[in-house]
Amino acid sequence: MARCYILLGQRRRVNDGTGDIGNSHGGGIPILVLVLAPVLPPLLILLLLLLLLLSSLRPVTRRKHSEPRGADCGGAGGDAEQHGGGVGVMGTKLGMMTYFEPEGGAAVPVTVVGFREGNVVTQLKTAATDGYDAVQIGYRRVRDTKLTRPELGHLRKAGAAPMRHLQEFRLRSLDGLEPGQALVLDHLFKEGDLVDVSANSIGKGFQGGIKRHNFRRGPMTHGSKSHRALGSIGAGTTPGRVYKGKKMPGRLGGTKTKIRKLKIVKIDSELRVVMIKGSVPGKPGNLLRIAPAKIVGKNIPKS
Repeated sequence: MARCYILLGQRRRVNDGTGDIGNSHGGGIPILVLVLAPVLPPLLILLLLLLLLLSSLRPVTRRKHSEPRGADCGGAGGDAEQHGGGVGVMGTKLGMMTYFEPEGGAAVPVTVVGFREGNVVTQLKTAATDGYDAVQIGYRRVRDTKLTRPELGHLRKAGAAPMRHLQEFRLRSLDGLEPGQALVLDHLFKEGDLVDVSANSIGKGFQGGIKRHNFRRGPMTHGSKSHRALGSIGAGTTPGRVYKGKKMPGRLGGTKTKIRKLKIVKIDSELRVVMIKGSVPGKPGNLLRIAPAKIVGKNIPKS
């Protein structure tokens, strides 16, 4: 902990190490020395003042910048609530369709997500061994020849079949989970739940600034020579370079994307499909990661 020394003769805030911060006054002892000054020798008075000065230097504990506010005092923020996720699953995007609600017949655009063989627990990670609690899930069974020997050994240790995809989901508790356990979708989600869906978005290749960053094009007539050109990308001699992060033409898509708080409209256990309201990243056949939505703010759909 960082330490600093201050005089007791000044009014200040003191941390006594118990978390209570209060005010301290050190003016009583100097007044006593001044009262006894006429009857004491000058050398003894000087010695007493020197001892008083040395004893008044008391260490005061201060909070480091890296420590959370309220960690060493009784204020709020010491036990901040940590938002943890839940067990999720992996699925395959099949496409989009229109779903008509039984009550009212309202048309709802949904994405159909299918589930191949998999979603089996392949490993449990604990805070004691790995520093955090998490469960590793395997998805989409493949032939043994598609995996390496270390991958096959890792899956055999859990008693699971060869799986192409392995992903982790951090948890607060690992109760009720064991290696080789198959996750049942009906036990994890129900209709009306909100989920976060992440996947690789559709790659669109090299695109210009208009399509990639929604730039506005220039005039098409009246002698203009800059129709879809980018325009100025910076000054000349100063700074003499293009700043990092400048929006310019480049590759669009093909990156990991997450859409939060999507509603599960329908779960069909017989067909092993789930209908999620709205669109999700990727094209049909892409791998999807579906996890319980992290409700942090108030931006929750009304329907």
